[in-house]
Amino acid sequence: MKLSFHGADRTVTGSCHLIECAGKRILVDCGLYQGSRELDDENAGDFGFDPAAIDFLLLTHAHLDHCGRIPLIARRGFRGEIIATAATRELARLVMLDSARLQEEDAARRQRHHQDNAAPLYGTLDAMNALDFFGRVASYAAPIDLAPGARVTFVDAGHILGSASLYLELREQNSSCRLTMSGDIGNSGRPLMRSPVPPPPSDVVVMESTYGNRDHKPFAPTVEEFYVAIAETFRRGGNVIIPTFALERAQELLFALHQGVASGRLPSDMPVFLDSPMAISATETFRRHPECLSPDAVAIFQNHGDPLSVPGLRLVRDTADSVALNRIGGGAIIMAGSGMATGGRIRHHLRHNLWRPAAGIVFVGFAAPGTLARRIIDGAATVRIFDEDVPVKAKVYTLNGFSAHAGQSELVAWHRAIKAPRTFLVHGEEAAMAALAPKLADTTVATPALGDVVELPA
Repeated sequence: MKLSFHGADRTVTGSCHLIECAGKRILVDCGLYQGSRELDDENAGDFGFDPAAIDFLLLTHAHLDHCGRIPLIARRGFRGEIIATAATRELARLVMLDSARLQEEDAARRQRHHQDNAAPLYGTLDAMNALDFFGRVASYAAPIDLAPGARVTFVDAGHILGSASLYLELREQNSSCRLTMSGDIGNSGRPLMRSPVPPPPSDVVVMESTYGNRDHKPFAPTVEEFYVAIAETFRRGGNVIIPTFALERAQELLFALHQGVASGRLPSDMPVFLDSPMAISATETFRRHPECLSPDAVAIFQNHGDPLSVPGLRLVRDTADSVALNRIGGGAIIMAGSGMATGGRIRHHLRHNLWRPAAGIVFVGFAAPGTLARRIIDGAATVRIFDEDVPVKAKVYTLNGFSAHAGQSELVAWHRAIKAPRTFLVHGEEAAMAALAPKLADTTVATPALGDVVELPA
């Protein structure tokens, strides 16, 4: 039995890990590297294994850095079975098709400017073809037999809709191993998602460490900061621009706006634009999967309310309608993807609002090094958007309590419940891993590098 590391190793994006057991090759996630342009080579490079030899691909959740290279692996020969929860299956379809479209648009723009490497990583047809490989639908806490000697159970990770940690029971000859792959672990007590459930005790855990070096601000004060940012920006006469992850973050913000209007903290007539076809479709998917939602959110739906809407909400699907938003000088909330401002419509809105002192730019999630969002958060005086230098004059708000990832304390508590004597930290910057490792008791911790291979049980 072997475990090898092919992505999100000593970095945050590009999750991809391979398990070899009982004559089968089981891939966990196949994500896209996100950040600087230099990562394009990482995405287009060799996977470190033969895609055609993979028997199963277990998808923990539908974020791009976990599913974004599935169309590419399919194009390069993967013919196995993809297994995911029902909600993840629906959301991954949206994410992969949107990623393909954005890559095609970016390649076309680069070709117009006669830039090198203008071919997209994959196209819409590749994303459509990849959907054919989705097979069995996983339910939480229901074991799935992959092969004699290999069984997986999906456990609610509480991260985004349909997200899961994976508990694998592996057996080969006289050896056995209980292996947990954490996926991304969510926060407890959130308004929309259920709290994460730790998998059963395990021999080995591969664990994310995104926020291994700090805890988040509590959720209630963060929501209050959000309301203050909106009120201050409206008083200045500017627009509130929110780079928004389409999955979970957009819906959580809609819930916060709904509660703000219901409580009188926010005006009921404020115009709110959700300028993201994927976020709009994802919101519809949320309404179809109450099994993934918190009891409070389900109760609102059952009482014929809609916690994902406000009176002034306007859904923007067409490109022309999105462009028209740039004529709004102030007084509106504009939510658009992507959350790290690496692509999508948000870059247009930033270009038209960053230079305005009255505007408010509200960041509500993790920004990887090298991304436009990270440069703005770190205090850049100017940023380059669409080959234009744009001065940063708007007020920048960074709200840490909206994160869909567990902070250090919750990571430690989650790990304690699993009681794994061997731990591999992944999906984190090295500083976060270094801070988390000594907090984990009764375990031996390693931080594998890309391409490392270990024997199981480790």
